[in-house]
Amino acid sequence: MLVMSSPSGAGKTTITRALLETDPDLSMSVSATTRPPRPGEVDGKDYYFIDKAKFEAMVEKGEFLEHAKVFDNYYGTPKAPVYDALAAGKDVLFDVDWQGARDLRHAARDDQMSIFILPPSHDELERRLYARAQDSDEVVKKRMAKAASEMSHWGEYDYIVVNENINESVAQVKAILTAERLKRNRQTGLPEFVQSMCGDEE
Repeated sequence: MLVMSSPSGAGKTTITRALLETDPDLSMSVSATTRPPRPGEVDGKDYYFIDKAKFEAMVEKGEFLEHAKVFDNYYGTPKAPVYDALAAGKDVLFDVDWQGARDLRHAARDDQMSIFILPPSHDELERRLYARAQDSDEVVKKRMAKAASEMSHWGEYDYIVVNENINESVAQVKAILTAERLKRNRQTGLPEFVQSMCGDEE
């Protein structure tokens, strides 16, 4: 499980899209949310858009790996699609906030690693939020106010990437993912593979 977090506007979504476009062994964990779709968002692809009653019912049934309330809306990661992807041999990418990352760390223990994406500066983060023209001035101000709180949790992550240049940041995240996949304990069948080359020698 590759867990990625950042304040809104730091470039996390752009990085995750680049990873998914170039890595066939990586699948995206689709979160459920009670917020309305943004222009161009597709139900079941970007998010599962559900109402509050259904979300609360899923919480009661224990159907989420993690869930949290953010900006007056609920977000959560359904368990079933994640476990299905892992069983199929794919790595799963999570786009969650620090609370979700903390919950996933407790739920998955050693089967996950985490990356926090930082903007190069406060001013650049604000510029990016306004440039994407998705939110009102009031929402942008809320996001900027929340950014400092979110960034204060950087120390809880395994890796930190400062996204000054998007291409460099994508390359850095790819390098991290490659290194994690090459860890001894993540290479299934490795003992048997090595033994087959060693033969019966003592």
